[in-house]
Order: sequence, then C-alpha cells, then structure tokens
Amino acid sequence: MATRLANIDLINNCDAFPDPERDPVGHAKFIQNFYTFVWDDGEGPFPIGYLPLTVLDALDNTPASIKGQVDVNHANRTVALFHEHKTEEERTRLVARLTAYWRANKTFLILKGWRDEMWPVYGRHRELLFSMERAAMGLFGTVRYGVHMNAFVRRTDGDSKYDLRIWVPKRSATKSNYPGMLDNTVAGGLMTNEDPFECIIREADEEASLPEEVMRKHTKEVGTVTYIFITDERSGGEPGFIYPECQWVYDLELPSDLDVIPTPKDGEVESFSLRTVEEIQEQLAQGLWKPNCALVMVDFFLRHGIYTPENEPHYEELRSRAHRYISFPGPHQKYHPRQETSPQ
Repeated sequence: MATRLANIDLINNCDAFPDPERDPVGHAKFIQNFYTFVWDDGEGPFPIGYLPLTVLDALDNTPASIKGQVDVNHANRTVALFHEHKTEEERTRLVARLTAYWRANKTFLILKGWRDEMWPVYGRHRELLFSMERAAMGLFGTVRYGVHMNAFVRRTDGDSKYDLRIWVPKRSATKSNYPGMLDNTVAGGLMTNEDPFECIIREADEEASLPEEVMRKHTKEVGTVTYIFITDERSGGEPGFIYPECQWVYDLELPSDLDVIPTPKDGEVESFSLRTVEEIQEQLAQGLWKPNCALVMVDFFLRHGIYTPENEPHYEELRSRAHRYISFPGPHQKYHPRQETSPQ
C-alpha cells in the first residue's frame, strides 16, 4: 500500500530546506553543497541567495567577458556577482548575457525551461538590484515570487460536512514541471514591476477564463505563504536547487447567482473539477498535488477553520511553517518583519 501523507508531510515536502534552529545537523550537511550569494550596497555585505557548487564550477569555466567580475571567499563560503555595474539596467544585461551563454552551451538542464519572463531580485531596502530569466533563478537561489488563488462556491448538497466546493485544476500532461498533478485554481509567477493583484487577474484570464470584472469584485487577498523548497526530479531540471519562495494568496468566493465556471484557455490546465473538502483531503493524502500548491491548500483549510488545534496535532507547526521567515531581502519581509543577517 502506498504511503499516505499527513498534513505535516505535505508541509515538509514543500518547506524542505532544513531550518538551522530546528535541524542544525541537517542544515549543516545540506548547505555544504552551496555558497551564499552576497551583495554589498556600501552598508556591508548581506545574503540574497544560495549558489550551488555546480554553478560555482560553471563560473570558473565561463569567460570573464561573459560573467563579469566574480569575487569568491572560500573561507566564508560566499560569492559576489554582477556588482561592478552601477545601474539596475546594466546589471540585468550582465545577468542576461551570462544565463544566455549557459543556455546556449546547455550547461544546466534547468535552462531548458526558458520562458522569456523576467523576475526581480531585491536589495536591502527592497530596491530592485536586477532582473533575471525565470528559469535561471534556481541557479542563484534568490527569492521567487508568485500568486496563488483558490476559487470556491458555497453549497450544502451531497455528503460533505462542509459547505465549501473548491475548483481544482489538473495540470497539463505536457507541462515541463509536475505534469498531470493537481493545483490551486489559478497560480503564476510575478514578473518584475508587476503588482500581485494585477498578476492574479492576468493569470485567471489566461489559465481559467475567469472574467476580469468577477475577479476585481470578488477576489480577496488573504496574505502570503513563504517557504524554502528543494527541487526534485519533477521540477523540470536538476534536483537539489534551493527555491526560497513567497506567494501572495487570494480567495475567490463565487456567488451562487453567478454562472461562472473556470475553463482551460492557454493549455497549461487540462481540466477543472469542483471538489469537496473531503475529496481534496484524500487527494492530498495520496500525494496528487504539486508540493507548493498542497501547502497553499493546507493554509486555506487552516484559515477556514477546517483544521483546528482539536483535530490537527501539528496545527501550530503547520501555521508557522507555511509562513516561514526568509532573511533574504524583498517585499516578503513586509509580511514577516524580523532583523537577521544570516540566511535561514
């Protein structure tokens, strides 16, 4: 019989990077394969990512005319990149030149997923340092941003003891990452200078054919989830990359008098089905959900009172792990303010 996943297993599968306080031995062992990507803005160096040793090796084999200045401190296990240019535009061009070179030379499998989407990397004061091709972010371990939304209706028919019915998409079998797995109703990556709410509206149209007027009137922002994911063989590239991630989360309660049904549009979703809480819980237990979407769904159940301290033994840990503090700078720290200098 296949192993059934508890809620804490779902969180562990997504927030997989060992916490130095909870698991110092596991953290010390895992981080041996990485250097910390640091930035110095004149106030002193601070971490902005994790650089795998394979990327450090690739930098050694890349012409200086392509990679620019690289400063490696083997004693501190830090590496500084892209800092010789004064403007964000110049740094973005340098990043693009390096990652395009690696793509052309097939240096990393992860770059096969090139999307021509530019994602932001932030500095100490949440200023934009540079932008980077989405598919390349994992090479540098910088924070990735996105949006996730669950759409639902209120209904009391059937055998469910809850009045929630949630629209669940099945990812296309041709997607490069996590094909055929279950997802939140709408989700997508946040590009440089894109507002999260405008992003969810765009993605809702592209993925689910949800009308803009319905989205603007009924969508509710409910905060963020934050975690540090470790890629696996399903991620569309090499396993073992570190993905610190912040997702803006939205709920969309569709009124009963609206005849609105999510419908696939851009080919990323194979189909949508309206599911009860119990059906989704069974799917989660079977491991059918994409890992970070499972975390978002667990957070949904926590917020809506489906999981409580009385029926969920790991209630407090689920809540805290779905909102992990990430010490790298960026807009996510608005939601989880804390003064630290070491990455976690």
